[in-house]
Amino acid sequence: MNRTSFLVNELDSANLYKLTTGLIVPRPIGWIGTRSNSGVHNLAPYSFFNAVATNPPVLVFSTGVFDGVIKDSLRNIRETGVFTANLVDHDLAVAMNDTSATLDHDIDEFAVAGLTAANFGHVDAPGVQEAKAVIECLAVREVEFGNPDELHHVVTFGEVVAFHVDEEMLDGTRVDPVRLDALGRLAGMDYATTRDQLRLDRPD
Repeated sequence: MNRTSFLVNELDSANLYKLTTGLIVPRPIGWIGTRSNSGVHNLAPYSFFNAVATNPPVLVFSTGVFDGVIKDSLRNIRETGVFTANLVDHDLAVAMNDTSATLDHDIDEFAVAGLTAANFGHVDAPGVQEAKAVIECLAVREVEFGNPDELHHVVTFGEVVAFHVDEEMLDGTRVDPVRLDALGRLAGMDYATTRDQLRLDRPD
């Protein structure tokens, strides 16, 4: 096997992005729902997203900051302290992509994508009514990486207070991955489905 090596300190931000997003695949998509203090709903997808703990359940997502301009999701979370993470399945792919557009702060992405903003009762942040799963979270921590004078990233940690799952996806508390039909993010404009699966039993 012949390998090409890349030293991080010799690459610009564009090439660092290409390598990172090309190699760390597939990535779950956190479709983050928030509400501003003025009541405007926001919905945006983030593929730097995952679960990092289960007791209590904690989710993380990362958003880029450039020239001091923060995304609406992060601004709203800093104002309210809460958010929802909504599952993106195959049927919601186009709507999810519609919400990735860069829009003014006073534009409601739920309306743009033809989605229903629903209150699930535990945090003051909208969830996607059409999503098979909605997770309500309290923002508990932020960690920043990079030079604040350049493109850098803010990682938000959210402690889960409630899961809301379509009953057809469930066998008790076990989620059926086939019925869930979740999407994952690849590099560039590409996505992966979870329709092809491989089962491996762990050795004793």
